[in-house]
Amino acid sequence: MIDLRSDTVTKPSPTMREAAADAEVGDDVYGEDPTINDLESTFAELVDKEGALFVPSGTMGNQIAAKVHTEAGQEVLVERESHVYKWELGGLAQHAGLQARTIDGGDRGVVTPDAVQEGYVEEDDHRPGTGLLCLENTHNSKGGTAIAAERIDAACETAHDHGVSVHLDGARLFNAAAALEVDAARLAREVDSVMCCLSKGLGAPVGSMLAGSEAFVESARRVRKLFGGGMRQAGMIAAPGLLALENRERLAEDHENARRLAEGLEAIEGLSAREPETNIVLVETADPAEAFLERCEREDVLGVPFGEHVVRFCTHLDVDTDDIDAAVRRIERVA
Repeated sequence: MIDLRSDTVTKPSPTMREAAADAEVGDDVYGEDPTINDLESTFAELVDKEGALFVPSGTMGNQIAAKVHTEAGQEVLVERESHVYKWELGGLAQHAGLQARTIDGGDRGVVTPDAVQEGYVEEDDHRPGTGLLCLENTHNSKGGTAIAAERIDAACETAHDHGVSVHLDGARLFNAAAALEVDAARLAREVDSVMCCLSKGLGAPVGSMLAGSEAFVESARRVRKLFGGGMRQAGMIAAPGLLALENRERLAEDHENARRLAEGLEAIEGLSAREPETNIVLVETADPAEAFLERCEREDVLGVPFGEHVVRFCTHLDVDTDDIDAAVRRIERVA
């Protein structure tokens, strides 16, 4: 089976398993787990923020940030296809009491200053006002688009001019950095908080990071506890996370494999594959996506539906060029 459903399906390496077994641990709720402390300081340095917090999932990280930055009842500006709006069970409303106002980021999910300006609502006696802007990089629903630092900066500037904080859903932040050939810290420079998944692309079995100012992290730690995310001897899962951060240097291989896959699928009659910017390949199918993927599964290739006639394939560290070539051959038989 060649599993291209997501870069979350990777298995921890033997080295990661050994690190988990040998990790020095303590009670993290008391701040006494040295491995978690090491992971948090390492990530904070990588994104050039004052502090960081280890959380169980990217969704929890996004939801914590939204609650810390806002007051209940405020509006949050979100790109209309963004993960925090589309795939997190209405958590903005359920956890933080926020109203989501969608703005259009176009074909690539790039939120412009004009879109922020148009979506912004000033607080008055009748309206709660805008409390937060959420951005996403890479943009999952748009096919893993890598959004340039200058575009992030511009949206942040408009939001900050109105006193609105900005959170960056950087679940695949290091994919964006690799594609754009810049440091992750540059992409996160102007945002007030940033989340990054260790289990997407980087290969950790579990966990995400949330970073920002010292005051933000202090508040985020309290909200993590509120959400049930306080962990004890969690250094056993933080240790693989430290090793996962080293995998950011190889993400370009996944991007090259995605381009190889897209080129192979584009040549197949009945399929149209968009040129990927990172590790996500979106393919338009003549047949309904669900039926197409059922036939792919019978040929031992897995993907996910991304629309009535669109499927997503995602490359990762557990597939190599031979797997990509084999997947193309099998999908050609399907088509």
